[in-house]
Amino acid sequence: MAVNFSESMTKENLMRAFAGESQARNRYTIAAERAEKEGMLTIAEIFRYTADQERAHAERFYDLLKDLSGETIHIDGSYPVDQQDSLTGLLRAAEHNEHEEFADVYQTFGKTAKEEGFSEAASAFFQIAEIEHIHEQRFGKIAEMLESGSWYQPQTASKWMCTNCGYIHEGNQAPPVCPVCRHDQGYFIPYQMACYKID
Repeated sequence: MAVNFSESMTKENLMRAFAGESQARNRYTIAAERAEKEGMLTIAEIFRYTADQERAHAERFYDLLKDLSGETIHIDGSYPVDQQDSLTGLLRAAEHNEHEEFADVYQTFGKTAKEEGFSEAASAFFQIAEIEHIHEQRFGKIAEMLESGSWYQPQTASKWMCTNCGYIHEGNQAPPVCPVCRHDQGYFIPYQMACYKID
């Protein structure tokens, strides 16, 4: 059924998505500051990396509203408050919220957009949902590694990369200090999670 965009649910859902992505960006920026204070520099960078992707999602949803420029869209919505006592708590909350966006929210928004005849918006919802699924998996894996103690000391020999200088360490645990640049352990990331690695 074709619907006038200005009278559509899709218009409201795009604004809800814009608001949700904007809030996620801020929550992850705040979580990054918390990780940094705890000396977990690479996890702080992962939160910031994800926050930047959430900003890109917000921009995409906002761009799809450009035909209504100058208007005000009233929406009702509910958004999480994730004041956690631990870094793993923040990661698990982020994992949960990303799962909801992937499995429920954006599937529903995409289906509505498709039914209303807005194929570009539907595609954006479905494609961004898949990215949120990757975010969910990333946050879950990091939380699992912290909970099991395997972020810096796995069960078997492993590799880590110093994100400051690029040094790659192999052994049973990440070194307390990088032997090359002398930055502390917080700059090491499990090699399997390092960006731009080759193998």
